[in-house]
Amino acid sequence: MRRRTLAASLGAAAAAAAAFPVYNSLAADQPRQQQAYTWRNVVVNGGGFVPGIVFNDTEAGLIYARTDIGGLYRWQEDSQTWKPLTDWIGADHYGYTGIASVATDPVEPNRVYAAVGTYTNDWDPNNGAILYSDDYGDTWGVAELPFKLGGNMPGRGMGERLAVDPTDNKTLYLGAPNGNGLQRSTDYGRTWSKVESFPNPGNFVVTPGDPYNGDNQGVLWAEFDPTGGKIFVGVADPDDPLYVSADGGSTWQPVAGAAEAIGRAGENRTIPKQAAADHASGHLFIATGNDPGPFTSAPSSGRGGEVQRLDIGTGEWTDVTPNYNPADRTPAFGGITVDRQRPGTIMVATLNNWQPDEILYRSTDSGQTWGTSWDKVAKPDGSQGRTDRFDLDHSASPWLTFGNAGDGWNLEVKHGWMIEALAIDPHDSDRIMWGTGATIWGTESLTQWDAQGDLVGEDGGALPIERFTVAVRAQGLEECSFQDVAALGGTLLSAVGDLGGFVHTDLTKAVMMIRKPNWTTGTSVDFAELNPDVLVGTGNVTSEHGHVAVSTDRGATWQPTARVSGVPGDGHGGIVAVTADGSAILWTPGDSEVTPVRSTDLGQTWTAIAGLPAGAKIRADRANAGTVYAYAAGAFYRSTDGGASFSGTGASGLPGGNGVDFRAVFGREGHLWLAGGDGAGGMWRSQDGGSTWTKVAGVDQAQVVGFGKAADGQDYPALYASAMIGGTQGIYRSDDAGGTWTRINDDAHQWAFTNTRVTGDPEVYGRVYIATNGRGLIYGDIG
Repeated sequence: MRRRTLAASLGAAAAAAAAFPVYNSLAADQPRQQQAYTWRNVVVNGGGFVPGIVFNDTEAGLIYARTDIGGLYRWQEDSQTWKPLTDWIGADHYGYTGIASVATDPVEPNRVYAAVGTYTNDWDPNNGAILYSDDYGDTWGVAELPFKLGGNMPGRGMGERLAVDPTDNKTLYLGAPNGNGLQRSTDYGRTWSKVESFPNPGNFVVTPGDPYNGDNQGVLWAEFDPTGGKIFVGVADPDDPLYVSADGGSTWQPVAGAAEAIGRAGENRTIPKQAAADHASGHLFIATGNDPGPFTSAPSSGRGGEVQRLDIGTGEWTDVTPNYNPADRTPAFGGITVDRQRPGTIMVATLNNWQPDEILYRSTDSGQTWGTSWDKVAKPDGSQGRTDRFDLDHSASPWLTFGNAGDGWNLEVKHGWMIEALAIDPHDSDRIMWGTGATIWGTESLTQWDAQGDLVGEDGGALPIERFTVAVRAQGLEECSFQDVAALGGTLLSAVGDLGGFVHTDLTKAVMMIRKPNWTTGTSVDFAELNPDVLVGTGNVTSEHGHVAVSTDRGATWQPTARVSGVPGDGHGGIVAVTADGSAILWTPGDSEVTPVRSTDLGQTWTAIAGLPAGAKIRADRANAGTVYAYAAGAFYRSTDGGASFSGTGASGLPGGNGVDFRAVFGREGHLWLAGGDGAGGMWRSQDGGSTWTKVAGVDQAQVVGFGKAADGQDYPALYASAMIGGTQGIYRSDDAGGTWTRINDDAHQWAFTNTRVTGDPEVYGRVYIATNGRGLIYGDIG
């Protein structure tokens, strides 16, 4: 995909609030689904990057977490869970689930705002927007912007770009990327205009011209000094990285000494990534870096980042960078936070200090001295060990081990990575939360750190301390991108972006993670319909294993397969299928010119399949073990020898796009349904193994189709589809083999992107599973 040049600017004119509806699942005039459904998540707990956690300064227990592709959440103190706030976003504005920033009003806590937009390139067809709510995010209005925001772009974990002025809470500021400068609203986020007096739109670009790393990071964050009436704004420009206004934003001046303290001279120029103001002490702390993150791709020479302290009253700068790293490296820094109840207390996290782990630093004297969350120790046998201030309780997400057993100073479960969300509760010094690339960690015992003292004695050995517990705090926050789902009786098999895949035998617990092979992303799963102990999956790998995994005990254990010659290890997961009796596995490598291959020995050897082009989609008949089907570029193929060879069926009139998907019906030999994908139009069915096809009447567009237990009085499985019918996009069910369709979701439950996989449950009528791109795996039951 090519980068789209973004030259638009708001100028002096205000951008009017868009005429979007206020979304509320309880509103009387809200469009309803035709049959009431209850929606839940198949539990993973976390699974994606949480770049921001924001506590409200006024109302205790009011916390928001933003994700890069999965929307916005609000903490529910009574249940200790997160509530999703953006499920109303539909496919036409799917980019609104990329939350670039969130701001909670310190004066009227009921007001909350989100800056949304997933990509600044042409991957997202829409511009960004500001969502505004007057009721804690239960309902929203939308103010469209004439430029894009990047909730899933580099720099998404830097300081909050969106901020409410605590001295005049109808005024908000937005730091924009790509030359769009500092934006301001004076009517509670309803309209926005560029602050013409702000002199610097930023100039820091990681890789000029690159469609993903080519952003000018722009204006990064705003911090307020209510006692002095000053507004500080960080800019991605090493020569002028910090500005201040003392007249309510009318005029702006560079802060003296900021270029030397933050920007530095030499090759490793840095920018002010995050800031935290300690109002009581009169200090502004700034974490700097030579890369916007969340990955650190800048040159490794020199320091990755620093922590600088500005005395707001005197203008004096002090370098308070922690000078010790147990891993003996100079880290980049991510999140930074202060304790509002204890002036002088500050914490900062390393960013991608990969081996052996991230480090949290804590200071109680405004950065003069620091303690580390863990330290290295010498073990009696001379090997390297470590000692920690806290234990990590991952029982809510057992998969956080990622299959690791732990060794030496590499713990079974890590403090995290990509730690850019780091926040001490302004109402409770004992509570902290931090986001990682996979979860949220938290504790309500933080101040025990200060009583522990040093971790290591003069002899290099660990000193005795009383550890506290840090536990998963991601319950209810589901951010996985599900790529494929297979529903067996009592077992749910899935392929998942970034995490590989899961085997769920309990929809309320995520225990079994597929780790052999170690998929960076799972892409496809299947099972043998007549021998359901046999499961298969495929995904992107970089290890020595092949791309396909096999289980012969219903997912309890997995074995990797051999590599296929000519398929590189990076990526190429593709599509996998297994014949109904489990005797043969068929695999189409993804993004490859390699012909699909077949194995009859559980993937230990592979042979090329005759008669199929590279890239063909393969599905097994669910009733006949000898029959397998394939589709490629508008042509349909069939095999009657268990997938060893294929020939074209001669079917005509099928769509030819890449978005086409087809599935075989369980218990019905030769019954196939094909979804044409976006733009191709419609749905087709075949009852003779793909020789002839009939277009299904009334379906405008269909992205995916699946099957579940038949309704009472019906002998054909229920059909489920993510489709557009009667001009309305939604999730639909048909109980009469496609004769009529019922929309089963409503406008309050759209989950933005549902065109990867939808299927029913073979044992529970009405239950549907919906794979989303960032809101996890949704399932619905009637009632």
